Amino acid sequence: MRDTKESRLLLVLLIAIAFALITVDIRGGRNSPVDGARQAAAAAFGPIENGLSTAVDPVGNAVSAVRDSGDRHDRLAVMEKENAALKAKLGSDDRNRSRLNQLDRMLKVAGQGQYGIKGAQVIAIGAAQGFSWTITIDAGADDGIKRDMTVLNGDGLVGRVTTVGPETATVLLANDPDFTVGTRMEGNDELGFASGQGDRPLRVELLNGKAEVNKGDRLVTFGSQADKPFVPGVPVGVVSRVDPSGGGLTRTLYVTPYVGFSKLDIVGVVVAGPKKDPRDEVLPAKPKPVPTPTVTVTVTPSADGSAPDDSDTNGQQQ
Repeated sequence: MRDTKESRLLLVLLIAIAFALITVDIRGGRNSPVDGARQAAAAAFGPIENGLSTAVDPVGNAVSAVRDSGDRHDRLAVMEKENAALKAKLGSDDRNRSRLNQLDRMLKVAGQGQYGIKGAQVIAIGAAQGFSWTITIDAGADDGIKRDMTVLNGDGLVGRVTTVGPETATVLLANDPDFTVGTRMEGNDELGFASGQGDRPLRVELLNGKAEVNKGDRLVTFGSQADKPFVPGVPVGVVSRVDPSGGGLTRTLYVTPYVGFSKLDIVGVVVAGPKKDPRDEVLPAKPKPVPTPTVTVTVTPSADGSAPDDSDTNGQQQ
């Protein structure tokens, strides 16, 4: 349409009519005279609008999904980090609880034996200075640690200190083949010497070849002069096998140690020995015997009140 005087007048007229219809529609409310025309327009153009909406909505949803995917990815990443942190915390708590338990047991042993100890943590295990079974602990000369001090944990004898640095020390474990400690048996006080055999039980040579020894008997350290390298009364292990007595001067035993040398963590170095020998006081309580189940047989009398005879139980007599 050309921009002429007539076209401008027509545009103004159409605008005026539109405003008039809007005013009439608003004032008429539900009884508006143009309501019929609105319904006819809705019937005509509604399907087209629905079709366009159906076609456009998936696109809009996809755009919205793409827009929100970054937020969801960020939230997922945050949740994964929180879960990892929680798992790490739980793992750390489990480890701390284990260490606290080890420390409590070690302090109990120290209290029963009246040992003055310096707690330490195992920071390395390996063949230090030519030894095949050693550990390195995070305590040294600065902590009062000296060579030839007894090392124990909540289970019993761990070993002895062999080398000391300012902040660390090397401990020779009791299962090392070069390790030897004087032992005393619980109850009969038979003396002997225990030697390490690696991952096998300790080998003990009793000084009395005729000593009465049984499987399950227990041993503690005998102690050294001036408590170096060993203080008395530290649990060593339980007799697992006894060689037959051959009439010799000594008798050989095999002892399962209380300490698990492959899983050491918290240990204590005895920096002050007891005022008196604790004897067997540090040994753990003996396990209670398991009662043997008994079977009770109840005989049911026959109908006439008499006890069943052989014919009742073994069939008809011949």
